[in-house]
Amino acid sequence: MRTLLPILVAVLLVAGCGNKPRQPDWLVNADGAQDRYERAFLSGRDRVAVSEFTRFRTEVSSTANAAITARAELTRCAVQIATLDFQPCTGFEPLRADASDVERAYADFLAGTLAPENAKLLPEDYRGVAGGQGGAGALKGIDSPLSRLVAAAVLLRTQKADPEVLKIATDTASEQGWRRAVLAWLGAQALAAEKAGAMEEAARLKRRMEIAAEER
Repeated sequence: MRTLLPILVAVLLVAGCGNKPRQPDWLVNADGAQDRYERAFLSGRDRVAVSEFTRFRTEVSSTANAAITARAELTRCAVQIATLDFQPCTGFEPLRADASDVERAYADFLAGTLAPENAKLLPEDYRGVAGGQGGAGALKGIDSPLSRLVAAAVLLRTQKADPEVLKIATDTASEQGWRRAVLAWLGAQALAAEKAGAMEEAARLKRRMEIAAEER
């Protein structure tokens, strides 16, 4: 996704002195831990994911900045939602009061409750979805694979996902080899096929799930 910390980097460094201001150690460490956490979680490597998120959260909390720490928690929520895990974003809520409108808008977007008029507060990739656009057209122009999955998941959560959305999300996860995401989206596709009475298609998708579940 890479939509949270990069924005923060720009904010922190824009006023820096010299041509190449030195990035703070916590920021360098947090950025690496965030990337490793995202990849591990999406791939179903839970032990690594837990370790890297702990490192990520520790680095950002060293700033005592509620907005930055809130973004770390929102990263965790977004990655979970990308795998169709719609549990509440409990890590963010204690920070909500001290977060900015941007963080609160992103949390509401992930929950599927953001008011359309607040779509302007989101990263550009998500504004179409937040503004009410549904279907596969809402995913066009989203280059980041993880951002595409997050947008697709919010569409599904808000009942605006057509079969093409499910296919795009499955193909995206498959291309990246993100096992947990692949299984989640194949499952969503199979369920939709069963509801539509397309039992052969559902069976084909379940066979793909069996392949994805193999770990040797």
